Amino acid sequence: MSKQVLTGRIALVTGGGRGIGRAVALALAEHGARVALAARSAAELESARAEIAGKGGDARAFPADLADPDAPRRLVGSVVQAFGGLDILVNNAGAALARPISSTTAEDWDRLMAVNARAPFLLCREAVPHLASSGRGRIVNISSVVGYKGYVNQAAYAASKHALAGFTKVLAQEVMGSGIRVHLVSPGGVDTEMASAMRPDLDRPGLTTTAEVADIVFFLLCQEGNAVIDEVNIRRPGKSPWI
Repeated sequence: MSKQVLTGRIALVTGGGRGIGRAVALALAEHGARVALAARSAAELESARAEIAGKGGDARAFPADLADPDAPRRLVGSVVQAFGGLDILVNNAGAALARPISSTTAEDWDRLMAVNARAPFLLCREAVPHLASSGRGRIVNISSVVGYKGYVNQAAYAASKHALAGFTKVLAQEVMGSGIRVHLVSPGGVDTEMASAMRPDLDRPGLTTTAEVADIVFFLLCQEGNAVIDEVNIRRPGKSPWI
């Protein structure tokens, strides 16, 4: 397959400064996409942008705090203004928390819901008109195994990821007539800083790599036929879902 299969496409990747988002952004740029990187940390964004540029790719950084309910509107508007359109949206930015229900505060709950569920909803709502106009719009929402299973001390996180999964299923049906394809990717344990903070007991060499998740996202974006995969669950064979 040509390494430039995504040439000319404009992709917005949230949480693009590190972890899964950075790996996805690198993969899309490698295959010709022009990438808009969004995250809270300007330093991490600049590092990712510089890495992509160093490999001959085209990327720009858009610092944004997606806990702000107005940030998705501003972000999509800025990306469309800068690049002239939008073809791909990868909702990867996320927040996590490992805490018993008894000590999880309303503020904890609201923060995870805001970043993990509300922000993707608002970003999709803002992006759909542009994705429909592109004629090849794609949305990939990055969820988690926690989006359909429950783990001790992860109530708020699990609830937010369950919400994202439910929203994605409805969105896929609502935009089908607009020619937009919607996918949900639900990794198990991935070797990231977030996973280490949530589950320090995990054996990191046994975790899925961010590059493996990026490969799945790229595969989904390249599908042009009528056979569509709605959801992809990622875990290492022979391991529990988390590892």
